[in-house]
Amino acid sequence: MSGHSKWATIKRKKALIDSKRSRAFAKYIKAIEVSARNGGADPDGNPTLYDAITKAKKNSVPSDNIERALKRAVGEGQSQAQWENIIYEGYGPGGVAILIECLSDNRNRAASEVRVAITRNGGTMADPGSVSYMFERKGVIIVKKKQGDKTISEEIILDSALEHGLSEVNDLGESFELISAATDLVPVRQALQNSNIDYESADVSFLPSISIPIGADDARALFELIEAIEECDDVQNVYGNFDVSDEVMASLS
Repeated sequence: MSGHSKWATIKRKKALIDSKRSRAFAKYIKAIEVSARNGGADPDGNPTLYDAITKAKKNSVPSDNIERALKRAVGEGQSQAQWENIIYEGYGPGGVAILIECLSDNRNRAASEVRVAITRNGGTMADPGSVSYMFERKGVIIVKKKQGDKTISEEIILDSALEHGLSEVNDLGESFELISAATDLVPVRQALQNSNIDYESADVSFLPSISIPIGADDARALFELIEAIEECDDVQNVYGNFDVSDEVMASLS
């Protein structure tokens, strides 16, 4: 199990009580607006939008905020910002490769904020292509083990989704992380739904193909760097190719 998966699990738990919830809401809303603009405002015909809305709802984003985002996407309400997908690359403590995914209406602002966050927190920017080759675009679905009065096992998940593109299942403790090709994310998610298996999130993410083990000091500094980068308004996701042992993760938690 990669360190990225463990860290992502901790962040999901923190988000439930995080004082920065409004910033997280803004990221979810931006993802909804961009998904609707790119693929249409009907979630039944736009799987990316469906997953963006589902993720927002599961993280307590108010329905009114979601509806306003959908209206903006089709030209109602406020004037539309011209969102652009941008990827930045860098290195963190311990030589960890970092990939930063942004949605921005101002490339210069996004680049400046990301650069400041990285250089002020022990990281360095990297040239395009020097880090991205270490990551693969994958479908990632998180499924809780306890769902009401039933317990979801790895066997149940495999029986439901293996024939639909599921390639890997990782045990995260209270949840399972399901991995597929990016193009198989929707079929796997639909297979789970058809089997009445709920899921916490379904995203297309960058997962590392090469991982670097790091100790407590580097891990602590790296997590502080990642949190600083995520403070940037234009940043949607931060990925790293680090691996942290359970013992180190427990000491940091």
